[in-house]
Amino acid sequence: MSLSATVAGVDLPLDQQPARELPARPEALRMKLGETALVVVDMQNAYASLGGYLDLAGFDVSSTGPVIANIKKACAAARAAGIPVIFFQNGWDPAYVEAGGPGSPNWHKSNALKTMRKHPELEGQLLAKGGWDYQLVDELTPQPGDIVVPKIRYSGFFNSSFDSVLRSRGIRNLVFTGIATNVCVESTLRDGFHLEYFGVVLADATHQAGPEFAQQAALFNIETFFGWVSSVDDFCTTFAPVGHTS
Repeated sequence: MSLSATVAGVDLPLDQQPARELPARPEALRMKLGETALVVVDMQNAYASLGGYLDLAGFDVSSTGPVIANIKKACAAARAAGIPVIFFQNGWDPAYVEAGGPGSPNWHKSNALKTMRKHPELEGQLLAKGGWDYQLVDELTPQPGDIVVPKIRYSGFFNSSFDSVLRSRGIRNLVFTGIATNVCVESTLRDGFHLEYFGVVLADATHQAGPEFAQQAALFNIETFFGWVSSVDDFCTTFAPVGHTS
């Protein structure tokens, strides 16, 4: 299917449209519609809902509501602009074979796995494919045309189809939203940087795992070393259909 939009009265394919300038830190970034994707990282009950993994592991998820609303707004703007929306879903098979055993650092560092070892009654519930914890939150149900990429580690590039999905569509710019800023969002953006992707985080559409300083440290790392930081309103305005503003 060929996607196009009207520019100066002419219907142009997305890959032929002029670049748009997204306000960002440390400087604005020029991005073409046809080379851009919106990435929604791990917006699952595990990370965003009371009773999910992060909540049960002792992390504060009480302020994720506005983040969900902002991601929903960004998704609507992306779809209206013809920008692909890609959802990550993090977790493992119900037997946790994909999580790795004691020979894997993931076994030692995953707070989900450590929480289940501490509370055996949770075994098979946290981040298990097919379960409530693994499901995306109701407010962010993928729509027709959206892409869902399962992943089994913090970085969405590890052992997944993500890189192929992007390259087959000519995507070079990744606009990140989701949870957690300092874990899976930052890990995926860093790996993308090393693979020559331009990574932007919409700060008000992300949430950290841990105290507020973890959010600020992650955003500092990103804008200083690996990418750019912008906002949902700036994203929506920049990529609004020509003649419209969000």
